[in-house]
Amino acid sequence: MAKITYIEHNGTEHVVDVPNGLTVMEGARDNNIPGIEADCGGACACSTCHVYVDPAWIDKLPPKEDMEEDMLDFAYQPDPARSRLTCQLKVSDALDGLVVRMPEKQI
Repeated sequence: MAKITYIEHNGTEHVVDVPNGLTVMEGARDNNIPGIEADCGGACACSTCHVYVDPAWIDKLPPKEDMEEDMLDFAYQPDPARSRLTCQLKVSDALDGLVVRMPEKQI
């Protein structure tokens, strides 16, 4: 299980325990965290689970695969270094303490 901090665009923080094996997106969905819409349900077919990863975590995450890179082109104000799709981040003990920030909106 990993403790993940989701920060809404307005600064509201949600710290939740997410079971290993789920995705960061599923953790947000299961805990009713606003700001991650996940319209495609985690199929990496949209960009509505886009977040900005805290800079301290960028190098600790697995690299983006091509499909995620392509979908991020459709995200609202993507940041080449910090933007990730939470449906592509599988939770493990290694993600304990992860901090993600939601963009102003999802498109």
